[in-house]
Amino acid sequence: MHYEGNIIRPPSEANSILLQVTVGCSHRKCTFCDASRLKRFKIKPDAIIMEDIAFAATYCKNQRRVFLCDRDALIVPQQKLLHILKKIETQLPWVTRVGVYANSKSLSMKTADELKELNSHGLGIAYMGLETGDDITLKNIRKGATSAKMIEMGKKARTAGIKLSITVLLGIAGRERSKIHARETGRVLSGIDPEYIGALSLMLIPGTPLYNDFESGSFPLLEPNEMLEELKIMIENTNLTSGLFHANHASNYLPIRAKLPKEKEATIKLINDALNGKIELRPEYMRGL
Repeated sequence: MHYEGNIIRPPSEANSILLQVTVGCSHRKCTFCDASRLKRFKIKPDAIIMEDIAFAATYCKNQRRVFLCDRDALIVPQQKLLHILKKIETQLPWVTRVGVYANSKSLSMKTADELKELNSHGLGIAYMGLETGDDITLKNIRKGATSAKMIEMGKKARTAGIKLSITVLLGIAGRERSKIHARETGRVLSGIDPEYIGALSLMLIPGTPLYNDFESGSFPLLEPNEMLEELKIMIENTNLTSGLFHANHASNYLPIRAKLPKEKEATIKLINDALNGKIELRPEYMRGL
């Protein structure tokens, strides 16, 4: 495989064939992310991508899923992306699902019919970083979209038959807007109604704008109990038809995996027990990105 730079993929795609079709991130502006310090975004040449698919056809016959790296590969022009998916179909016929990162920009650049076409050729899931449903926080972290746009694009993907896994960040709004962030994120998640939600706890990366704000004292990092309180409010305000809400990433203080709405009340009780000291939290030395 021809890999360039740091390969970015969701934790759930750890056992997938990692096919790098883009390098870096097309947005590169989020204040909490170090993408702006990495290589500039580019789409890799067809010849290299086809070589990697041929390699996978010989050496990756036990893997049933493909993930198109890096960040936001959905931004690849429609015909090129469709060509890649069709090659996967013909050369890796055992593959049951292709996944990709997406954001509001890349989803807006595809028509509803184009998304349906991609889905018909194996694109089964998109991982979308919402981070927060609070419009003020979205602006502060330079996410490049409003909450209304996030809901619109999330629904667009789901209508096309593409499953959504949405990531949110505990602590991203700081202390002053913590509860607003939690409530508004629940509102947006309810509006999109995704199949999967992953909550991560903010861990600051040295050299990023948000880390610099923390160093200067203008951005406070929440204490563990404050992040748990935020998580509780978020779940209280999230109403899904049927989805999986998990906060079992290594960054989180309390591992949670809950089916909503069925396990909503039990999950809120679990968080309350942790807040009341009845459950031990993950120690700092065991946390990581």
